[in-house]
Amino acid sequence: MSKLGNLGARLHRGEVSYDFIGHRKLWYGISILITITAIVGLAVRGLNMGIEFQGGAVFTTPKGMNVSVTQAEEYAKDASGHPAIVQKLGDGSMRIQIAGIETNKSDQVKQTLAKDLSIDPEKLAADLVGPSWGEQIASKAWQGLAIFMVLVVIYLAIAFEWRMAIAALVALIHDITITTGIYALVGFEVTPGTVIGLLTILGYSLYDTVVVFDSLKEQTKDITKQTRFTYSDIANQSINGTLVRSINTTVVALLPVAGLLFIGGGFLGAGTLNDISLSLFVGLAAGAYSSIFIATPLVADLKEREPQMKALRKRVLAKRAQAAAEEELAENRSVAADEPEDAAAAVVGPRGQSASRSRGRGRASGKRR
Repeated sequence: MSKLGNLGARLHRGEVSYDFIGHRKLWYGISILITITAIVGLAVRGLNMGIEFQGGAVFTTPKGMNVSVTQAEEYAKDASGHPAIVQKLGDGSMRIQIAGIETNKSDQVKQTLAKDLSIDPEKLAADLVGPSWGEQIASKAWQGLAIFMVLVVIYLAIAFEWRMAIAALVALIHDITITTGIYALVGFEVTPGTVIGLLTILGYSLYDTVVVFDSLKEQTKDITKQTRFTYSDIANQSINGTLVRSINTTVVALLPVAGLLFIGGGFLGAGTLNDISLSLFVGLAAGAYSSIFIATPLVADLKEREPQMKALRKRVLAKRAQAAAEEELAENRSVAADEPEDAAAAVVGPRGQSASRSRGRGRASGKRR
């Protein structure tokens, strides 16, 4: 951890850095590939909408049922004509969820299901959700998401600028598409908990993005008054300066969510945790990725198209080319200055005398032969 902290300090001071902006086309390509995969998953498999969104009935059995989950699913399907989702609860009871059945047929399904399960129909609790109510919930969820997006864009445009607002919006759409695509590919049920998790990770994604944007805004206040860095250079410094912080916060947030998803939902079999934990896990990871590899590079691309930034870039590149030429000229002069000294050392003897005068030295007479 101390090494990671030292690395973070060196990244913040600019002693070491990685060229995120320079490799932005690679990140764009990876993001487009992942997004296309998610869209294909949505188009081919679709979302497994929960009973709250499409209507149906939920039956809860008494405690201590000796029927297996598979057998209960078969009973529920035979009784209703629709696929059923059965979950065994901790007290030994079962939660049988049947989507798509009409409310007026629920009593008949209840009677048949109770008979197959060999229990008293009065002990089989039933909760009904009408199709119109489910459609209303789905509509409200989409409306809430749209309002959230609009408010985010307005706030970022006021607090920062419209280019940053657009970049953040693109990153949010990227995160939503990937998360919903993963749901379609995995086949997990979409419930109100999923919507809550989705809105939560969007806020977290914006948190990471705003941290980088705030650093970028602070460092580019008087950017046109200098000729050392382009806008892309400073954007890259902002990413590197907040990189370790983003990694630390993401890892800390992912650990408990991973516990819910893999241990609670997978190992312990608490399937009710999957709907919210998967959206949180995928969304947190996608949000951290998009804030670094999509939002900030996209802002740099948009800003570099401004006339002022184009002129700044020309001045910076011209100054760097001049400095490189002067450095190369100084190296050539240094090499040229060293060559006569080496040649003189080859023909000059001790004490500055010529080599011909010192040829007789070291002999007994000291004379030439």
